[in-house]
Amino acid sequence: MERKYVILVNEHDEEMGKAEKLAAHQKGLLHRAFSVFIFRTHADQLELLMQQRHPAKYHCGGLWTNTCCSHQQPGEETMAAGKARLQEEMGFSVDLTYAGHFMYKAAFDNGLTEHEYDHVLVGYYDGNIDQYNRDEVAQALWVSLEALNRWNKEQPHILTPWFLPALHIAQQALNRYN
Repeated sequence: MERKYVILVNEHDEEMGKAEKLAAHQKGLLHRAFSVFIFRTHADQLELLMQQRHPAKYHCGGLWTNTCCSHQQPGEETMAAGKARLQEEMGFSVDLTYAGHFMYKAAFDNGLTEHEYDHVLVGYYDGNIDQYNRDEVAQALWVSLEALNRWNKEQPHILTPWFLPALHIAQQALNRYN
C-alpha cells in the first residue's frame, strides 16, 4: 500500500484531519505514526531486528532504526497498519502487542521535520530476515541489547532520533510481559 497521507492529531492523539505526507513533514505538523520492534532470544540474549534505512528515504536515509515504522492511513487501525507495514518492508508478519506511545519532534538538514505521536508495537520472530524490501531497507540484522547500548554510547549519530525513546517503551513492555 502506498502511504501518501498522514493523520493529523493533537497532543492527546485525537484526529484533527489528514495531510499529504510530504507536506506534513515540510510544515512539521503533529501526526500519528507507529514503530514496530521485533525481538528474538538467541544464545540466551534478547536481540532486536534492526534495519538500516535505505539511503533514498526522504529523511534519515542510511541510519539504523527499529524493525519498521510508518504512518497509519486515514481509516486504518494502528495494529493492522503495523502488521501490513512489517510485511511490506521486512517480508514477514507476526502478531503485535501495543507497548505504549510518545511524542517527539526532530528537524532534519533537508528542511523536513518529524513531529509524531508514535505508537510502539512489539512482537517476536525467529525466522528468515533476508526477504526485506530492498527499496525500503538497506540492511537488516539482529542486534543484542548489549550491542545497542554500545552503539548508543559510541556512535549515537548512526541511530534515528525516534529510536531510543521508542526502544525504552518497547523494553518496558517486554519487562511487563516477562
